Amino acid sequence: MELLKRGLMLLMVFIVLQRGEGQLSENFYRNTCPNLEFIVRQEVFTKFSQTFVTIPATLRLFFHDCFVEGCDASVMISSPNGDAEKDSADNLSLAGDGFDTVIKAKQAVERQCPGIVSCSDILALAARDVVVLVGGPSWEVELGRRDGLRSQASRVAGNLPEPGFNLAQLNTIFARNNLTQFDMISLSGAHTVGFSHCNRFANRLYSFSSSSPVDPTLDSNYAQQLMQACPRNVDPSIAINMDPETPRSFDNVYYQNLVSGKGLFTSDQVLFSDQASQPTVSDFARNPGNFNGAFITAMRKLGRVGVKTGNEGQIRIDCTRFNS
Repeated sequence: MELLKRGLMLLMVFIVLQRGEGQLSENFYRNTCPNLEFIVRQEVFTKFSQTFVTIPATLRLFFHDCFVEGCDASVMISSPNGDAEKDSADNLSLAGDGFDTVIKAKQAVERQCPGIVSCSDILALAARDVVVLVGGPSWEVELGRRDGLRSQASRVAGNLPEPGFNLAQLNTIFARNNLTQFDMISLSGAHTVGFSHCNRFANRLYSFSSSSPVDPTLDSNYAQQLMQACPRNVDPSIAINMDPETPRSFDNVYYQNLVSGKGLFTSDQVLFSDQASQPTVSDFARNPGNFNGAFITAMRKLGRVGVKTGNEGQIRIDCTRFNS
């Protein structure tokens, strides 16, 4: 009897796990909006032709969305009271161009397929498309998400990685989203096209420790470059590239930078300085194909986090507002 119970429990767990991933399909809109991917790609390209910021802004928006409430476009909601996800301190630095990319793509999709495609699916497609636009790999995006019914600033804190995190802290926060250390290192490669405001890493230049104001894991020449770009009391709007070598190409140079002591955040450089993660960084630095393959797998896994289906969500008409 005990064996039968255990078998039934395992079967239920298996069904739940299967349902968690089986909800999505690459062909979800094949019959209801067959031109979806073309429409989104066109809008993403148009936005990219206006500003390069479209690339990192859209990628980061997808990541921040999925890590809070799951991939449900809850980060897109605008609240008149200033208490939605996007209003939290951790999300105030999300560039407006990412939001604008999704809003424009949604409007174009609505003109051809009204009330059919979720904002969360459009964000997932746009995240793939921006990677491709700057030379990164392409992949099939799983679709069928519904948009979330809740967006609260109070639910963001503690759910996003911080620039000062060590390896254990990074692994803990990624594991909550069913992502492994290998996935975490792969997704960190998106920083190859990222940018950051100076206050996110100033402690590594001016106040690292009592014995060394500059973080000793920083390459000394790179530290000097950063100090010139980010002097004390710098204009808080100043942002610098996270990849000092090839900031406008999606490539594996981010990992080569880590090997050379040119990781911008502590949470970047620790991936090489910690022996537990160093072999993966070294492999990605040498083998772009290995990085691309790992990034694709990790992005597809990220896209399954906290997915809503059926009455758990809705198809928003306007990405910034819940349907009335």
